[in-house]
Amino acid sequence: MSNGPLTLSARLCLLAWDAAGPAAGATAHRPAPVRAGALVELARRGLLTDEDGIATPGDLDASAGDAVLDGLLELVRESCPHPWRTWVTLRARVTFDAVREQLVADGILRAEKRRVLGVFPTVEYALERVAVVEALREETRQILHGALPVARISERDAALAVLAAAADLLDEDTSDRRIEQLTERAGASVPGLASIVREVSTAMTAGRAVAASP
Repeated sequence: MSNGPLTLSARLCLLAWDAAGPAAGATAHRPAPVRAGALVELARRGLLTDEDGIATPGDLDASAGDAVLDGLLELVRESCPHPWRTWVTLRARVTFDAVREQLVADGILRAEKRRVLGVFPTVEYALERVAVVEALREETRQILHGALPVARISERDAALAVLAAAADLLDEDTSDRRIEQLTERAGASVPGLASIVREVSTAMTAGRAVAASP
């Protein structure tokens, strides 16, 4: 993908932003995909491992070298043990806010200070580099629906596509077979990662079902 330097959580934030529409602050309601991306990124780097379904920190002295990921890693280390599914939503807004500020610093989002009713200060966010999101969405669609063999897709891009589909960020259906192939590809070189991707994906799918219920 052309947006390689961006973390999984940052790319999912941008996909969620676009899917939420132009309303300022709309993506504040989509923190789960961003947190899911951060969890998978930490697992990919070996900083979180799976212990009987529990997200477990590895080397206590290790760090990701990224403020967002290190913030989540510290939160997991300081908290009671929880399953992956719990971490998808538990205090997920903290990760979302940190990723959003990171994207502002990178010049991809723009922060605008305003006053509600001319009195109450607030900050609204907008896409500064729309082309980045458009390219990201198209590339993710190609992974989900294109003719490109799964073996030729990078493991990281496969993980992104699976998480985006689980969160319904592209508003499109993808075959279960393709999703399973991409899930296996996402964890091809990291033992247990495919299972982690399934766990966090299931948490997002379940969350969407609850939100859609009357």
